[in-house]
Amino acid sequence: MPAPRAMRPFAHRNYRILIAALAISIFGTGMWAVALVYQVMALGGGPVELSLVTAAAGAGLLAFVLLGGIAADRLPRRRLIIAVEAVNLLAVGSTGVLALTGTLQLWQLAAAAFLLGVGAAFFFPAYSAILPRILPAEDLLAANGMEGTMRPLLQQAAGPAAAGMVVAAFSPAAAIGWIACCHLTALGILNLLGREPAAASREMGPDGTSVPAKRSVLVDLREGVAYTVKTPWLLWTLLWAVVAVLLFMGPIEVLLPFAVQEQLGGDSRTFGFLLAIYGAGGAAGSLVTASLRLPRRYLTVMLMLWGPGSLPLAAVGLTGSFWVMAACLFVVGATGGTGMVIWGTLLQRRVPPHLLGRISSLDFFVSLALMPVSMAAAGPLAGLVPIWSIFLVVGLVLPVLSVLALVLGRMRKDELAHPLERSLPAEVAG
Repeated sequence: MPAPRAMRPFAHRNYRILIAALAISIFGTGMWAVALVYQVMALGGGPVELSLVTAAAGAGLLAFVLLGGIAADRLPRRRLIIAVEAVNLLAVGSTGVLALTGTLQLWQLAAAAFLLGVGAAFFFPAYSAILPRILPAEDLLAANGMEGTMRPLLQQAAGPAAAGMVVAAFSPAAAIGWIACCHLTALGILNLLGREPAAASREMGPDGTSVPAKRSVLVDLREGVAYTVKTPWLLWTLLWAVVAVLLFMGPIEVLLPFAVQEQLGGDSRTFGFLLAIYGAGGAAGSLVTASLRLPRRYLTVMLMLWGPGSLPLAAVGLTGSFWVMAACLFVVGATGGTGMVIWGTLLQRRVPPHLLGRISSLDFFVSLALMPVSMAAAGPLAGLVPIWSIFLVVGLVLPVLSVLALVLGRMRKDELAHPLERSLPAEVAG
């Protein structure tokens, strides 16, 4: 009897090793999110100090993510992933030692957060680029679905819960020590990862000519940007994502707690439970997608999940019912998670292998670039207009933008011209 589609990637040894290490590492990342807060408090810090420390992580990520994509295209991805985990261990382990000995200072905690941000900047492009090297094309959707299932469960739920218990029972320093153990274990597992197969197309440019062995970073970056501009489905999806992040993240991250308080009379527990439901929706959508075939109309399905799938946000700002709000957030999480699994698979199957790291990093960069702007603008905007009206506008505008992206990117024609029901070579931009 054949294995369920979602489990097929586990037939490959390198994938089993990679996903096991990733699971342990992101569990540690989830623990870090809680331990960091209480370690700042233990050092006498407040909201300002916590903002500075967390901003250091964001700065490391944004400053290096484009370089991380170039590195993923130039260097062996296996070595990059192992190096990132070693840096994570160094950052967290040294912080744990300093905390346990009572010598930790805020600037050292910020430096560790910065290093973790830099590590993430190099990890995500390398991880995205290595999957097509260790898995057949038909298993990539399932692999991305498994990651999309695992991340909210471990990073947003189990990790923070475990850290909360350790901090309550012992101290933030003890929690950081456990996080270091997670990264040490992940590093040990990653060293079992076999060498990735070489790709013949790695040294070939988009025009079929040989790529020089040594080129400047700027030339590599320009090549990735040029490919994106010349590829309509990629360009218009990224443009949609930039606007969507600007509209979406502020209301969810900043305004939702106030909507919970004003409309439901809820407190932090209500807000936390609703966030868990939102994450559970993402996990459920990812798991279901991992069990299915890639849709024939994959671009249309993806953008319709992201666009019309955001319609329930309009009701989030209007309802006074906890269960209605919970259902709306579950749907938004599920459709968003499903779309992200399809998107990650499209990058791995349609972007030329020698460009995949750079395109993945560009995707990550544009997705994050306006997130701080969205969060900074949400509060002042809520002082000018009612919160419910902001959710209403976001829920109604995102579907319209997704239709525009489909039309302007000529995606319905493109997806029929590039069917992905079976393994096909990566396309070359014309």
